[in-house]
Amino acid sequence: MRNIVAGMLCVTGAMVLAACEKSTEAEVERAIEGVNVIDETNLNDIMLTVGDPNEAVNYFTRATKEKPERIDLKRGLAKSLVRAKRPESALPVWREVVASDEVTDDDRVGFADALIRSGRWDEAKSELDKIPPTYETFQRYRLEAMVADSNKDWERADSFYETAVGLTTTPANVLNNWGYSKLIRKDYEGAERLFLEAVRNDRKLFTAKNNLVLARGAQRNYTLPVVQMTQIERAQLLHTLALSAIKQGDVATGRALLRDAVDTHPQHFEAAARSLNALEENVVN
Repeated sequence: MRNIVAGMLCVTGAMVLAACEKSTEAEVERAIEGVNVIDETNLNDIMLTVGDPNEAVNYFTRATKEKPERIDLKRGLAKSLVRAKRPESALPVWREVVASDEVTDDDRVGFADALIRSGRWDEAKSELDKIPPTYETFQRYRLEAMVADSNKDWERADSFYETAVGLTTTPANVLNNWGYSKLIRKDYEGAERLFLEAVRNDRKLFTAKNNLVLARGAQRNYTLPVVQMTQIERAQLLHTLALSAIKQGDVATGRALLRDAVDTHPQHFEAAARSLNALEENVVN
């Protein structure tokens, strides 16, 4: 009897031990799976930010083929394609994302961005119109301003640009876009103010410096603005100012500015030298 009881205890003990082992294995697998999900999420975030855009495209392309049901991976692929300057390729991917039950307002903004980059302004406006007014982000209002600009709806454009500027700590680029909008409207003073503000926010933004010079030249103000610039930038801005003067018929001023540009540049300034030679040849002829 004692042996039977002992045998039963051994069997029971073995069953309990086996059950414990299975339970432990399951828990370990769940834990590992959880870690893998966290690692994958981190990797996805890295690929969308600091990773090389083309590497990110390859990564998300493989991932979406392995798990085609995953909308987050398709979202990553669409964003990566835009970062890789392939917005047209991103459009069919974005269409799948916005057609899913997991679509977010941020997805619609991303889709609208790709549409704008592809020159599909009407469709971009239609997509932005689907976003509720309560969704207020810098990117949304930046795109709204650009769409309003394309439709020459200047009042709405100004309103959207102003809102966008208030929603970011780095407004230089959007200020530059707003200034360019004013330049198109021939509001040169307004454009000059916005370009100057853009440069104050980002002293390295040469596009804003060049646009600032264009706005001043349009007002026949042919002096360089008092902003930080390198010697090469100074020469390039003098060249821009010279061309602006010549375009408006102030040829003598333009010629003097071209000479300054050639003399200022630390190396041979081919573009300015070519413009100066062409101008002097025309005068001689």
